[in-house]
Amino acid sequence: MKPISLLAFLCVFVFEAVAAAKAPPLRADYQARLVAEDVYVIHGPMGVPTPENQGFMNNPGFVITEEGVVIVDPGSSAQVGERVLQTVRRITDKPVVAVFNTHVHGDHWLGNQAIAEAWPQAKIYAHPKMIERAKAGAGKDWLKIMLDSTAGATAGTGVTIPNAMVDDQTNVVVGDTTFRILHDGQAHTDNDIMIFVPEKEVIFLGDNAGHGRLLRLVDGNFKGNIAALNRALETGASVFVPGHGQSGGPEAATEYRDYLQVVLDGVKQYFEEDLSDFEIKPKLLPLLGRWKEWVDFGSLMGSHVSLAYLEVEAEEF
Repeated sequence: MKPISLLAFLCVFVFEAVAAAKAPPLRADYQARLVAEDVYVIHGPMGVPTPENQGFMNNPGFVITEEGVVIVDPGSSAQVGERVLQTVRRITDKPVVAVFNTHVHGDHWLGNQAIAEAWPQAKIYAHPKMIERAKAGAGKDWLKIMLDSTAGATAGTGVTIPNAMVDDQTNVVVGDTTFRILHDGQAHTDNDIMIFVPEKEVIFLGDNAGHGRLLRLVDGNFKGNIAALNRALETGASVFVPGHGQSGGPEAATEYRDYLQVVLDGVKQYFEEDLSDFEIKPKLLPLLGRWKEWVDFGSLMGSHVSLAYLEVEAEEF
């Protein structure tokens, strides 16, 4: 091998070794909030993944049952999943027996890796379409998104695909606790599940709702998302856990639902007046003052108008 070729080979080897090295743990320590008896949520920072938050910005939750711990959405990376496990361990020494992934967006489920490494017997549940998309490349795509957006803070994370399927009205019973699955076609995505825990009167909404933060809807449907949130409200739950933002009462669902409804109704009205999407946006702004201080309002409201426009247009033809 020529010296220059050897040098090039060594440079590539060193680069790949560094790229594969695992990034450090999360710097910040996040506390779990008790939202109902034996139900906890770690509320992540608001906003998109960044080097500062190291990719942690969702709301991992966990429920302690008589049989063990059930985790909902363990986060965006091995580092986040490990922090979730550390937080669980501060509260209980029961084993982790199950995980639910609410949808295919990787900021919610790439933390599966840490759970599977620590508790290999735990079942990881998701909708069949979520599993299909993860296997088809969405997992790898999200690994790159997280690495790029965090400047490598999620390095060392791999794709751990769910190993058990659930669909609408599936009841997963763990010990003394029921986890009832709600799926309503296309909402935030076409593979969302919401998890209702009737014994606790708690429902995990996934990204069908943000509370205090707007969410991307490129894979979603306004009418379907509104319908999903109405169905969540009909469960009789008293605690609603959004995918991002603070948990609360029904307002944690109705605020986001109302935003979607105002955008969709406004776009329908102005579409019938033959206005284009960029002409509609300034007309809707005065109607959306209630949400103007929400995180990402400025960056996402325009895209929401365009997406709603496409949805209304498709219904016309």
